[in-house]
Amino acid sequence: MLKLFGEGVGVMVKVVGLDLGTKSFDVFGLENGKIFLEKSIPTESIMKKPNILLSLLEKYKPLDLIVAPSGHGLPLTHINKISWKELSLITLIKPQDRKIPPQLGLRNLLMMLKALDLNVYVIPSIKLLPTIPLHRKINRIDMGTADKLCTVALALKEQSEKFKIGFNQVSFILAELGFGYNAYIAVENGKVVDGIGGSLSFGGFLSQGCLDAEAAYLVGRFKKEMVGKGGAAFIAGMKKPNIEEFVKKAVKVKSFKVAWKFFIENVEKNISQMLVSVKKPAEIILSGRFSKIDKVYSELSRKLSIHAPVTRLKGFTFKVKEASQGAALIADGLAGGRYRQLVECLQIKKAKGTVLDCIYIDGWLKIKKMFKVDKFSA
Repeated sequence: MLKLFGEGVGVMVKVVGLDLGTKSFDVFGLENGKIFLEKSIPTESIMKKPNILLSLLEKYKPLDLIVAPSGHGLPLTHINKISWKELSLITLIKPQDRKIPPQLGLRNLLMMLKALDLNVYVIPSIKLLPTIPLHRKINRIDMGTADKLCTVALALKEQSEKFKIGFNQVSFILAELGFGYNAYIAVENGKVVDGIGGSLSFGGFLSQGCLDAEAAYLVGRFKKEMVGKGGAAFIAGMKKPNIEEFVKKAVKVKSFKVAWKFFIENVEKNISQMLVSVKKPAEIILSGRFSKIDKVYSELSRKLSIHAPVTRLKGFTFKVKEASQGAALIADGLAGGRYRQLVECLQIKKAKGTVLDCIYIDGWLKIKKMFKVDKFSA
């Protein structure tokens, strides 16, 4: 039986949530539900000097549990059980591309965390959750990476407390509007029931989003780094993408106006898709860097409020990204702390399979064998 709202009764734990984003690497710590660490470091700095993070974690030992950046996710897995096979599934980098620098250095970072004497876990992405109906997983990989599940956890806590209802009574649509990607998650009665990840959405600031199959055919070999290109910043012609500059020029420069309409209308379209899966959300919740821009929030509130009230995700603090805060909540719950009922509601421990399951594209079994995944889990 879930507690009505807010914090539960659990053991006293000290945990950390990590989030590796396009722009920043965020570290957030909770001790018995209270903040003891909130640090945002440029991702570029972490990739050049990962010891910055390792030294930070060492400083705050002992730690009961850490939720690591988990990319495309795995069923709940201790980092000691992760091999190159799991790393390939987390990053979705082909095994033969092992020597190519991984996107944002996630593989290298996880290997470094594995070398430490810390209780670190990798968590599922949205697709692996058992609460999503099987038919919605078909021919879909990116239904939301693991960091989106973390943001959902934070939103679930916030909505439960706001409306004074149980976790299992909360329904909302979350729109994560980040520097690189936009993602959308549908939650009904505390369960994640659908998701559109950044590479599957209609496009964000950096990412082009879903790609026309005819365009993919014409391009030929599609490189991993292309996933994060072709979005609003590229449409506007920005040599150095900057959110504030983009928003400011959206009313003055033609290419920026087109890119702005591309960005805003894509959010509307993706929210409309999610309304098929959760028909009566209590709220549409905006999170991510773009949600903090008043002009963006105002415009989306005006357009989306016909479906449900629009609000921003507040979280514990504005100093670090929402996903790192949600990762700490999940870490607390996994360690048996006050948020263990939240973790139970999301059914994180029951996640199974891989993101390569339920794909019916011609030749897909060859792809699964390349990743040494020979059986469908569903």
